Amino acid sequence: MVGAKLKVAIAGLGRMGARHAAHFYGLTPRAELVAASSPEQKELDWAQTTLPGVRTYLDYDEMLKEEIKNGLQAVIVSSATVVHAEQAIKAIKLGLHVLCEKPLSTNVEISQSVCTAYRESQKKNPNQKVICGFSRRFDASYRDAFEKMQAGLIGTPSVFKSQTCDKLDPSGFFVEYARFSGGIFVDCSIHDIDLALWFFGEDSKVKSVSAVGITAVEPDLRKYNDRDNAVAVIEFYGGKIAQLYCSRMMAAGQEDTSEIIGTKGKMSINYSPMSNLVNISEATGIRREIPPHYYGRFREAFITEANEFTACCLDSTEPPMKLEGAVNAVRIGQALQESLITGKRIEFTENGDRVSEEPRARL
Repeated sequence: MVGAKLKVAIAGLGRMGARHAAHFYGLTPRAELVAASSPEQKELDWAQTTLPGVRTYLDYDEMLKEEIKNGLQAVIVSSATVVHAEQAIKAIKLGLHVLCEKPLSTNVEISQSVCTAYRESQKKNPNQKVICGFSRRFDASYRDAFEKMQAGLIGTPSVFKSQTCDKLDPSGFFVEYARFSGGIFVDCSIHDIDLALWFFGEDSKVKSVSAVGITAVEPDLRKYNDRDNAVAVIEFYGGKIAQLYCSRMMAAGQEDTSEIIGTKGKMSINYSPMSNLVNISEATGIRREIPPHYYGRFREAFITEANEFTACCLDSTEPPMKLEGAVNAVRIGQALQESLITGKRIEFTENGDRVSEEPRARL
């Protein structure tokens, strides 16, 4: 319908949820944010002040029940990771479109259950759209690099190097967060893993994974089997490798960079991170400031994501990525986390079966 708007509700109004809410409320012309839920009253108070006209709920299930009556069409799941899958599945079973923040879950089987629910729902709702929000796929620079690679500019992509490096939070918040984050590879490197699958091809088969890590600034992370710095190598069948680095202790700000090396050249993305084009000249030299956090680097990508998800739902076009890719990313992240903890290289057959005496895991 010409001029129709997608009626959207937000689940979770924490830091990321509040950003999604702001995007769908004021920066996505074809969407109408109608409701928001959070178990935290202070977050609902923020919404009532910042998002006039948006109905608020302490209970997610109540929001779905009431807003379905008002014509709700889509849900943005941006709550705590531990309830991503549960909330996404509830919305999917109601026939609603869903944009779920990454990861679908920190568990492979639970992540797969979201895909299963989606496949079942599509039998009745063939135009339903469900995607996992890997924000870098919506970034203009990454898209430009991908299009140039597809055009053959660097030949056959063979090596992918990528990092997600957060600015150090001296409060130590990420130590307690590690209890339920799934570990640094599932939480931080999940973006880099998704990028490797994107640039190498969604059907890429993993041959082996190996990882090492240290606790350079937060030794307490070890009680949760996590690290604050880690390096990984993912070997793919067909002669491709990915090298990943993740860190939570950058001094200057967010440093998320990638490099794709092909048989005829290479491309680098954000290898000289900067907030803007300002050079600061001081007695100690000339410097540039860089984004202080992930959102500072990828704000425009999140806004593009909101608008393209909305258009996909309203125009019934193909989603920008397959939901199964989000499950594959978690599979690889979990394998890397295991390698990090055990110190062992983990190998797989081309069919995805694990090469070991342990219970077989499928990639």
